[in-house]
Amino acid sequence: MRSGVIVAGGRSTRFGDADKAVAELAGTPMIRRVVDRVALAVDEVVVNCRADQREAIDAALDGFDHPVSFALDPEPDLGPLAGIAAGLDAAEGTYAFVVACDMPFVASALISYLFERAEGHDGAVPRPDEWFQTTQAVYRTDAMAAAARRALADGDRRVVAPLEDLDIVVVDREAVEEHASLETFENLNTREEFAAAQERFDGRPEGSER
Repeated sequence: MRSGVIVAGGRSTRFGDADKAVAELAGTPMIRRVVDRVALAVDEVVVNCRADQREAIDAALDGFDHPVSFALDPEPDLGPLAGIAAGLDAAEGTYAFVVACDMPFVASALISYLFERAEGHDGAVPRPDEWFQTTQAVYRTDAMAAAARRALADGDRRVVAPLEDLDIVVVDREAVEEHASLETFENLNTREEFAAAQERFDGRPEGSER
């Protein structure tokens, strides 16, 4: 089984008072756009969020016809690494694709490729430039969850910190671009970025990733 973990517990501070996870993006809640794409490459979807977000996210996913479970933050506001650990703890697959809820252009073809590359290792993490794309990567579920908890126990909340303890495959820019455009890594933080992304979605055929 392949799992998908959507990390949605952030406070959206640059988006204003609203939760960007459920904000409408070209007529569809952003998290629903992410989940729809991830579901093309996984067998189950786990949404990590705060307890106070669950009702709104559940409503945003109304009508989604794949298994979805929630992994609530046991303690909110500890950052994305804590959210990843919680989501992985709830995942049933040996490997899980982890993605932030604010990446609506995530490409399912890249997700499938990352699962293939991760096989036999603790993960496959894109590195199209000098930065690892840790919130759009595949991890061996138990190994990454344990490494994340160790990092958090040491007071290190960086998502990249657990990679030092893991046997990961680094996926370079050339390999990424064989399966997706670099648009896959774009994240939306502000209302201006939402507006720009909305124009791009409005110009695409329904269901298209390109």
